[in-house]
Amino acid sequence: MSSYDIKELMTGDLLSGAGYFFSGLKLITKPGMRRFVLVPVIINTVVFAIAIWISIDQFHNFLDWLLPQANSWLSEFARDALWVFFGAVVLLILFFTFTLVANLLGAPFNGLLAEKTETYLTGIQPQDPGGLGTIMADILPSLLNEVQKLLYFVILGSGVFVISLIPGVNFISPVLWIIFSSWIFSLEYIAYPMENHNIRFRQVRAELRRMRMLSLGFGAAVMIATLIPLVNFMVMPAAVAGASALWVERSKDIIPEGADH
Repeated sequence: MSSYDIKELMTGDLLSGAGYFFSGLKLITKPGMRRFVLVPVIINTVVFAIAIWISIDQFHNFLDWLLPQANSWLSEFARDALWVFFGAVVLLILFFTFTLVANLLGAPFNGLLAEKTETYLTGIQPQDPGGLGTIMADILPSLLNEVQKLLYFVILGSGVFVISLIPGVNFISPVLWIIFSSWIFSLEYIAYPMENHNIRFRQVRAELRRMRMLSLGFGAAVMIATLIPLVNFMVMPAAVAGASALWVERSKDIIPEGADH
């Protein structure tokens, strides 16, 4: 295979991976799936609305203390300027934290959304998860799996951070941060449908490395979408649904026979 063919194949995998995110955007509009999208979005919106309301009230009290009521134009100007500054800070915080908080609040719904998406695409109902004993027995492995995932993200991110501090090498750090973010988003979301099949994070990581360009393409699309105002409201459910579509279409290539118990 020529270098041109390899380059074309890699580009194709990147674009195919990104395409799964856009497939997810379509899937979450399908009947029967909307409630799994709306509930976490509504919860997230209510949490942010309460936080913003409390912040406004506290900032108003702070201004009353800092700038006692006065009729001077300077006091009024300072008050107005500080409100503008406060609004800008709130928008920045909202912009950078909305998706993060959405992931935290929506995590309990993501596994279910992945399951419903797979059922929608295949027509196959999921297996009975078993009784209470089976569920209880799976709690500890699931918790250990989440700890392992968090440690991996922290260690990998710390490595990129250290590189970004080294003179003469840190010029590549922007590219590394993009690759890191794309890889993390890919692992985070593709893990949901795979974990529904009792595939733990260590194996998720190993299998996605075999499909590195496809995974990075998917993660890059998710990362870019999180930076777009309003669109980022739908990023989490779309990414879960898109990851489930990727799983359905690629599972035979990803997981060796007998991995799903």
